[in-house]
Amino acid sequence: MKKVLLSSVLVVTTLSSIAAFAKPAPQNQDNRQAGVLSQKGIDRIVKEVHHELVMLPFYGVFDNLAYKVDRDGTVTLLGQVVLPTLKSDAENVVKRIEGVEKVVNNIEVLPAAPADDRIRRATYRAIYGNETLNQYQLRAVPPIHIIVKNGRVTLEGVVARQMDKQIAGIQANQVPGTFSVTNNLQVEEAENKKK
Repeated sequence: MKKVLLSSVLVVTTLSSIAAFAKPAPQNQDNRQAGVLSQKGIDRIVKEVHHELVMLPFYGVFDNLAYKVDRDGTVTLLGQVVLPTLKSDAENVVKRIEGVEKVVNNIEVLPAAPADDRIRRATYRAIYGNETLNQYQLRAVPPIHIIVKNGRVTLEGVVARQMDKQIAGIQANQVPGTFSVTNNLQVEEAENKKK
């Protein structure tokens, strides 16, 4: 996920990757602008927000959390969750981080639907049961997140290779009852080549 504001610095992060876009702010004598965080301050907040969100007890493979940090200390929470309590838990842990002035909670709570629950479970089995992709299941929070809303599946997260992204998309497309699949998986291999 990448977003850029033209008038200020913005850091947009999914829990799988970090993308930073910075436009230097005018600085005063003690190397700070009034009410504006330094790049070091933003980097610290990004790390702490990431840590706090992945440590949430009910955060799992069927949730997608992302956030952006503005220079004024505002953290905007984004994404989708299955449990309504996860939305409020995310906001509460981020509010306590030093340097966070304001939290805007734009996390969407997915509608409760038995058909979506069935698709979630079937998609999980199809992806993580695949011989090539089952290695990703061994992590504390598996990196392929399965978001299901009204029969539509979105895959979020990071995989090691382009082939893994394609296999995940194919596996998700084979789940009965799925209306569409959007494959937003990022590839580490491609990211490393850019650097």
